[in-house]
Amino acid sequence: MVVKSPIPKIIKGETGFAQSGSHKIWYEKINPIGNLKGTALLIMGNGQDALAWPTDFVSNLMEAGYEVIRYDHRGTGLSESEEKWKKKNPYSLSDMATDAVAVLNATKTKKAHIVGASMGGMIAQIIAIEYPKKTTSLTSIMSSGDVLDSDLPPMSNDVLPKMISVVLKKGFLGNNKGQIKRQIIQKRILMNEAKGDIDVKTMAEVSYYNLKERNGYNLMAARHHYAAILNSESRIEKLKKLTIPTLVIHGEQDPVMPIEHGKKLVASIPNADSLWVENMGHDLPDSATDEMIEKMISHFGKTTN
Repeated sequence: MVVKSPIPKIIKGETGFAQSGSHKIWYEKINPIGNLKGTALLIMGNGQDALAWPTDFVSNLMEAGYEVIRYDHRGTGLSESEEKWKKKNPYSLSDMATDAVAVLNATKTKKAHIVGASMGGMIAQIIAIEYPKKTTSLTSIMSSGDVLDSDLPPMSNDVLPKMISVVLKKGFLGNNKGQIKRQIIQKRILMNEAKGDIDVKTMAEVSYYNLKERNGYNLMAARHHYAAILNSESRIEKLKKLTIPTLVIHGEQDPVMPIEHGKKLVASIPNADSLWVENMGHDLPDSATDEMIEKMISHFGKTTN
């Protein structure tokens, strides 16, 4: 049982904090295996921190020769803020994009392949638009250029009640075992109809480490991030002017962000490439890791870092 075992070592790279306005953003910079081919900045989704990136996803990029930088969104993990979030003046995704750029500056990274999942994909799009000199390429995973686009199916209203139900049953402030189970159950919900095993042991180890060695999970951060999504304008028209290599990845079984959002991104961004993963919901499944990374490496190779 993970909770009865020694705390695993999850963080193995160089760590630090980047100052972004009133926010101190925690990051980890992980060296590649072999010769350096470039840098990939990984941006996670709503309410998630750096450790939400699957272990194999990160290690496969490293093995392919890419330095990996991942960070805790404001309100998550070890990132800190000097001011409280205000409902009357919430921050936007553009504000959150400045956190990512601050991390690039703190790590002395001139340019990077910007990779974002879900809300992270939206932030990655903003970086590509507003900070083109920092962007080598863009990879947008299970994301949208405008979540309120009336021409597209809306974000699902079915998943949130299920996620909240798990929180109420397992608790956000309960014991470690309950919180670990909650995350595994929620991952299964996000998988939707997609098939495949969950690496429960690795997921439990990362969760336990987060609970014991970091600040655990902040439910309020997810609410603040969701407000940032709704407080941000459509990016579609600006994305039509992108000239950098762009890859859009989306799961055909996504229960949160309908795949039509990914397809509109491809139709809007000049020369955008795509990968539609049949057996994938709104998560990064172990079963699709090799396929996604192979496509991403090919995509990265279209330019130099």
